[in-house]
Amino acid sequence: MDTDDSALIERCRAGDIAAFEPLVEKYRQRVWRLAYNVLRDREEAWDVAQEAFIKAYQALPSFRGQSAFYTWLYRITMNVAADRTRSRAAQGRAFGTERVPEEDWERVITDPNPGDETSPADAAARREERQKIMGALDQLSEDHRRIIMLGDLEGLSYREIADTLEIPMGTVMSRLHNARKRLRDVLGPLLMLVLALLLALAAPAAAQDAPVVRFGARVLMGTDGPLPSGLRAAPADGDDRLVAFMPKLRQLFRYKEYASLERYRAEVAVGTQQTWRLPSDRMLEVLPESVSGDTVRMRVRLMRGNLTELATNIQAARGSPAVIGGPRYGDGVLIIIVWANANPTHRR
Repeated sequence: MDTDDSALIERCRAGDIAAFEPLVEKYRQRVWRLAYNVLRDREEAWDVAQEAFIKAYQALPSFRGQSAFYTWLYRITMNVAADRTRSRAAQGRAFGTERVPEEDWERVITDPNPGDETSPADAAARREERQKIMGALDQLSEDHRRIIMLGDLEGLSYREIADTLEIPMGTVMSRLHNARKRLRDVLGPLLMLVLALLLALAAPAAAQDAPVVRFGARVLMGTDGPLPSGLRAAPADGDDRLVAFMPKLRQLFRYKEYASLERYRAEVAVGTQQTWRLPSDRMLEVLPESVSGDTVRMRVRLMRGNLTELATNIQAARGSPAVIGGPRYGDGVLIIIVWANANPTHRR
């Protein structure tokens, strides 16, 4: 097992919850991709990934290190994804059987001469290629699709696939050989295009796939005493949203005084972490994880040195900010307000 993983796991077992964060960061994208390739739904894949990490953390006392941590984590993810697939009873959305959106195909199957106009004959030929690819994937059993996913997409070794699926290594070799042969028999030269397509659809951090969100954070101090010298009562900088939100903030926290400390803005693709420096040598990390309608789901972490003071998941939308009560700051506390716009119409 990876020595870094082993050290973090031992710290988790000793009660250091923060030690699990680096493991989540290390494997988050790969777990999401694995779930996405089973479910073919981005939102559900995020839910499955989060559930898989929770189950993994809860099961750490039973992890004996007989296999690599990530193969053990993959096995948990596969089981959670399988449970989700069964519970929604929609086999058409399982890996390889759901219809791929037209725009996703267009990103991969391009014209040999992109500067030329596509003729009706070329367009018809391309549609026929798509139908062949989808038909070939449909003909694979669920076991064979999983083998292709773990072997050709994730690059796992025979032993790692065997550990993940809990089957003999000989079975892995046989299934992978048969799955590749079946695809090759049906598709011929299109086989490599299939693998390229699957990789393109599985890349969660690709800028062309990930939606862009605009969000901002306001950091305030709330206190029952007088404000420190140099700080002005909030709102004091013409922020109309904060002006409108102050009555709600006072109702939530009931402090006598509020002062605005910092104001941040960002516009990034989903899956891109934004880090800002706060007063008192603190760092605020905000990671937009997914978008559902007008709502952005985010992971927020407040760090002070190597100490995680706060870690939580929030949902924010235009006109509906998330409010987080933070740690002590001077004679008061830090208050973090996060706004989000899931569908910005333009970039600044």
